[in-house]
Amino acid sequence: MSKVLMKGNEAIARAAILAGVDCFFGYPITPQNEIPEYLSKLLEEEGRVFVQAESEVAAINMVYGAAGAGARVMTSSSSVGIALKQEGISYIAGSELPCVIVSVMRAGPGLGGIQPSQADYFQATRGGGNGDYQTIVFGPETIQETVDIMKEAFDIADQYRNPVMILVDGLIGQMMETVDLNKPVKKRHLEPKTWASSGMRNHEGRNVISSIGLDPIYLEKHNFALQAKYKEAIKNETRFEMINMDHAEYVIVAYGTVARIARSAIETLAEKGIKVGLIRPISLWPYPKKAFDLIPSTCKGLLVAEMSMGQMLDDVLISNKGRWPVAFYGRAGGIVPEPEEIVDAILSFEERVVDK
Repeated sequence: MSKVLMKGNEAIARAAILAGVDCFFGYPITPQNEIPEYLSKLLEEEGRVFVQAESEVAAINMVYGAAGAGARVMTSSSSVGIALKQEGISYIAGSELPCVIVSVMRAGPGLGGIQPSQADYFQATRGGGNGDYQTIVFGPETIQETVDIMKEAFDIADQYRNPVMILVDGLIGQMMETVDLNKPVKKRHLEPKTWASSGMRNHEGRNVISSIGLDPIYLEKHNFALQAKYKEAIKNETRFEMINMDHAEYVIVAYGTVARIARSAIETLAEKGIKVGLIRPISLWPYPKKAFDLIPSTCKGLLVAEMSMGQMLDDVLISNKGRWPVAFYGRAGGIVPEPEEIVDAILSFEERVVDK
């Protein structure tokens, strides 16, 4: 195993190359600019396609076109830019096209700031586009996990013919860690893309890529088919980690950077004689609801910790089904919480309860 020290955004770009990305279309915005910067060089070296589009709207529609032609395609952006891409993401999902979208979250709302945030959880898991569609979303905790998921994401997108989003915050994009780029990931059996516009040689006639359905009977059947596909994704792609759960008195629920901070808080709380566990969702959609069925009877309550005003909190409340009191601790504006803040949130649990 050979590890190298890399910045998160650079590691994402190199992982995409290893995953066989054919095309990248994007538009610059902080704090993800190094992804297109590195890919502009790496893709040229590989004889593949890089286009800096004139806008985020143009970029996502280029993704739509390349995906429809059967290419492995991706884009990346941050918060404000992802918001502009939402219509195109809905079109891509409705047309059942695979692509990978990297979202490096910054503080908002509006233009906000360039510091790290987790306030785009709703944007990623609920989506701002129209209609009944889902994007498969992963929220990795480390640069290594980001690389591993990135390398697998293109296969997942191809398997389900659906957008896959890698959701990280600006800290993961900008920090440096050692990574093993050659670490093996799960391989999948993928069918040839006979549905693509380039797949005409496989049958007579043309392949038409479109998300429009003016016949309501057809469109309802299409929606039912999409829901069946999403159910398969729920069954096969739900991922989570449970840490220190044996006889836990409290359980923290956190993802990404905040999960890293929670690990340190758990060690401090153990020194104080308080046993605290951690549920770390890795797939944010599908959300790992079944993790909450595994919480021990010793638990007195759940603390949701986020760099937002409480977005994943909704999924925790749904998954909890009223079984344990749920408290919340969040920071906003690009402020990253210290481990001591999460320790204090556990110590003042009763004051923070939002649902009993």
